[in-house]
Amino acid sequence: MGRLTALLLVAFSAAEGQNSREIRLQAFDMVWRTIKDHHYDPTFGGVDWDAVRRQYEPRIEQTKTDSELHGVLDRMIGELKLSHFRILAADAILDNVNAEPWLGGIGADVRMIDGEAVITRLDSGSPALDAGLRTGFVIRKIDGKTVAETVARVARTGESQPRQRLYAARLIRHQLDGESGTKVRVEFLDGSDGVRQAEIGRRSKTGELSPRFGHLPPQYTEFAAERLAGGIGYIRFNVFMISLMDRLRQGIRAMHDAPGLLFDIRGNPGGVAAMTGGIAGMLMSREASLGVMAMRSGHINIPVFPQPGSYAGPVVILTDEGSASSSEIFAAGLQELGRAVVVGERTLGAALPSVVVRLPTGAGFQYALADFKTPKGVLIEGRGAMPDQPVKLDRKSLLAGRDPQLEAALEQVRKIISSTQRSNP
Repeated sequence: MGRLTALLLVAFSAAEGQNSREIRLQAFDMVWRTIKDHHYDPTFGGVDWDAVRRQYEPRIEQTKTDSELHGVLDRMIGELKLSHFRILAADAILDNVNAEPWLGGIGADVRMIDGEAVITRLDSGSPALDAGLRTGFVIRKIDGKTVAETVARVARTGESQPRQRLYAARLIRHQLDGESGTKVRVEFLDGSDGVRQAEIGRRSKTGELSPRFGHLPPQYTEFAAERLAGGIGYIRFNVFMISLMDRLRQGIRAMHDAPGLLFDIRGNPGGVAAMTGGIAGMLMSREASLGVMAMRSGHINIPVFPQPGSYAGPVVILTDEGSASSSEIFAAGLQELGRAVVVGERTLGAALPSVVVRLPTGAGFQYALADFKTPKGVLIEGRGAMPDQPVKLDRKSLLAGRDPQLEAALEQVRKIISSTQRSNP
């Protein structure tokens, strides 16, 4: 379905090109004309795109480096006020279409909470756990580089606050990961806010690397399916990639007798949008649609076809600010169809399918091919999927070994089960 902003492999590049004025002008014309000819909305959301060219072309003439050019192009694209339109260039958060994720890590997940990089999850038997890190601890430095520096650099992108928190967390996780067998020096605050340090050896990740799919580079995939208290089914996966589809089918079918089923897509940045309809088909008893992607000409429906033996019990979906793109389609669609209750935080609001092309300067240019609306015609872009029960993570709970979002989701499942039992004595 195209390259999605939600699948950023965040990295920094210090290189600055020195291409000729002619090449910079070619890059400008390519960006402007691509949007002019291919933007899914011929009205450009009310923006006079011809006037935008007249406004920005003189500024392009004044640029002397690729970095300056890319900054002007980003500001021009910013006139659209949409996600999935960006220049992927030097000294910015890059969506490197050729990069592959690190296969080694310390087994720690991080979120930005109240301006701090807080550990929210640790893999069982992980190097981070062995080194004394715990949920609720705050990462302060990684190999001598402060988290504050990373956060400040992300802030200079001018993105919205939710996206700044998301990109900072992704970059911090990227810095913690690395080649298996290498070490990373981490300074952190413990549960008493004492400053501690640890040198942690990276181990091979337990997940798998997906094959390249269209514009999507290989992605590190994680999948977990287990039974929680009371036999409630729990499924967590970190990205919508085709290589996970068989495991998702098997995981859902293995929960056929579970009193409720919980999908944890917190931090899941999306991926292949077509998968959302396939997963929903294992949860629905009737044909439906998760929404429509409208293009300049025509549209793409995301159909749901019920599958034999589909799961019929209560479904709850856990989301947060890191749930984006296909995650938003999945959560919002099932929520509107009345098939799932959404718990947690509002999703990112970045659900546009897009592609990345290479500019003459060597930078990447990402642009959206279509818009997306839910079954009831709600625009997810810039809004996100709204939880039925909003619940935020907090450091105090994490330090106590609790996950308030997961607890609330489990309680929702129990409420639905109890309500169903009262209705059908």
